[in-house]
Amino acid sequence: MRTGVSKILAAVLVVLAQCAVVTGEPNNGAVPAIVEPNRFLSLDDYTSCAEAHNAALKSSYQQWVAATEEVVQARALPDPQLTFVQEADVYERQMVILTQMFPWFGKMNARADSAVKNAEAAKQKYQAARLLLLKEVKNDFYEYLYLARATVIAGTNLELLKRFEEITRSKYIAAETGHPDVIRAQVERARIENVLRGLEQMREPTVSRLKAALNLPAEMNLPAPQQKDFEPTSLDYELLVNLLRQKNPELVGLGFEAMAAESKVKRAEKNFYPDIGIGLQFEQAKRPGGNTQDSYRDTMLMLSLNLPLWQDSYRGEQRRAVAEATSIGQQRIEAENNILTKASQAYYEYNDSVRRIGLYRETLIPKAEEQLRSSQAAYREGNADFNTLLDGQRTLMDYRLAYQRVLADNRQKLAELEMLAGTDLNKQQ
Repeated sequence: MRTGVSKILAAVLVVLAQCAVVTGEPNNGAVPAIVEPNRFLSLDDYTSCAEAHNAALKSSYQQWVAATEEVVQARALPDPQLTFVQEADVYERQMVILTQMFPWFGKMNARADSAVKNAEAAKQKYQAARLLLLKEVKNDFYEYLYLARATVIAGTNLELLKRFEEITRSKYIAAETGHPDVIRAQVERARIENVLRGLEQMREPTVSRLKAALNLPAEMNLPAPQQKDFEPTSLDYELLVNLLRQKNPELVGLGFEAMAAESKVKRAEKNFYPDIGIGLQFEQAKRPGGNTQDSYRDTMLMLSLNLPLWQDSYRGEQRRAVAEATSIGQQRIEAENNILTKASQAYYEYNDSVRRIGLYRETLIPKAEEQLRSSQAAYREGNADFNTLLDGQRTLMDYRLAYQRVLADNRQKLAELEMLAGTDLNKQQ
């Protein structure tokens, strides 16, 4: 008798083991390859390290992974129920009851579809976090590059002013010029030294932000970055807006959240229908001391339904799901309006920087260089005063600093536009 029940139990356990195997969606994410933080010169060095090591980005990635695991759970049936009964009265009776509940038609699909869309929304949040990180790293990279180049320009002009000061001292000693020229050279030298101190003070917070974004030790030294001169990218505003609406991860993510909310509405509608339970009962009994004619075995198929009586609860859940879907739809409209406003402002500032780059590169700097050469020649020949020479030197330095500033502004605005558009704009032209 016990051997027969054992066989039944073994068979049931095999069935349960097979039912427990649920195939989920593969993990759609891939952890970025680890980049050793041993050298940082180019922009790619910085962005690669940030993607591999930034703590906030890793957290966002794990949230995406967690959301994909919910898809597996949403597609799984509830655990089956196994009941074992043994009685010893007139008959020695043993029963094994196996019951599995199945959601009403469409319930599981709606639940799984909602989980899939939420996982896609989590993926877009990860992409948004990644693009924001890249934008911040690019901002600080170009700021650091500007500080490095501006320091070189100011340092070169400081050396030039030292020579000017020596020349004015020599001329003053030789009674070829007055003492005011020496004072003017010293004042201009002090001004450039102040510019250098300001650039050095700006370096520390910029480097600190880069180290934080790359998750690097505070004591680690970051050398000045290196980057070739770049040409401005010509952007088409209509193309930019189309890319933004199609690829901006915040908008795409809200679209998936809206679809997930619609699936919740469908699932809430299905709650008014009962779940179905299907079960099998295996039973065998024998009269104690009786012969085989006094024993029997029986197998029965059972069907059960839960009774969805609490309609108010289901209606409340349905109304909540509809409200969530409506709210997400309005959030997406508001987000699109805000992003378009930011894109419009960044696009204007980007084009303005392109204009100023051309102005400095093609007109102001060449003319200032020509003016300084002319002033130096005239001063040596005694045909120009020292003020004219200082003005030419000061103007050229200011233009060169302004040119480096607008180059950095241009790249920073491009990084902002790429974050909003969700793609590399250089490859879209």
